[in-house]
Amino acid sequence: MKILVACESSGNTRRAFRARGHDAWSCDLQAADDGDEHHYQCDVREVLSLPWDLLIAHPTCTFLCSSGLHWNKRRPERAAQTEDAILFARMFIDGKETAHIPKRVTENPIGCLSSRVRRPDQIIQPHQFGHDASKATCLWLTGLPLLVPTRQIAARMVNGKKRWANQTDSGQNKLPPSADRWKLRSETYQGISDAMADQWGTTTQEQRLLDQRAQLEIQFYGRTPAPFDASAYGAPYLREATC
Repeated sequence: MKILVACESSGNTRRAFRARGHDAWSCDLQAADDGDEHHYQCDVREVLSLPWDLLIAHPTCTFLCSSGLHWNKRRPERAAQTEDAILFARMFIDGKETAHIPKRVTENPIGCLSSRVRRPDQIIQPHQFGHDASKATCLWLTGLPLLVPTRQIAARMVNGKKRWANQTDSGQNKLPPSADRWKLRSETYQGISDAMADQWGTTTQEQRLLDQRAQLEIQFYGRTPAPFDASAYGAPYLREATC
């Protein structure tokens, strides 16, 4: 498949798909962190019209996530930046600029997109994909199944509350202030990138075979194979966002 990973400079998701034989490209205003040639350093709108099969978009969350929206009432210029960020993210979710791409996913932390555009189809956590970390991440999906958790990492308990390695006992993120803190926090966890490549990197014919296999397993074993049935994991993976 021909895949565009929008607003990514780390290369994590691009590398995951390329390792599985796909023609995957990343695009960002910044240069690729790994210096790879399969990266467009430009405004993503300049390459959206190309014939992509799958779009994975990571629009900047600075002016969208819930943790910073309280500043908008005190800083009118920031409120205007939020409006611009919403329009940019909407382009990936249901904009005419991306309507020709049959498979699309937009990723963002819990924030205002669910009320201003639409509710996400799924909320995932890195600790569901092999990372000792907490970061609730919303997914808006078009033409794609829900992403199925691959390996759950147990939390430590602090006064009856779950905490992971990237959190203080009070639940705050441990990453100290720095000039590139936003970049470090926005980087996609490798376990999530790998799951996307494994589960969404199938062709139509391959997916048809997987669906046939699932039906056979239901017929002969009375169960659906877990890797392609998110409902087997229960409500936490299918719930609506409250952002």
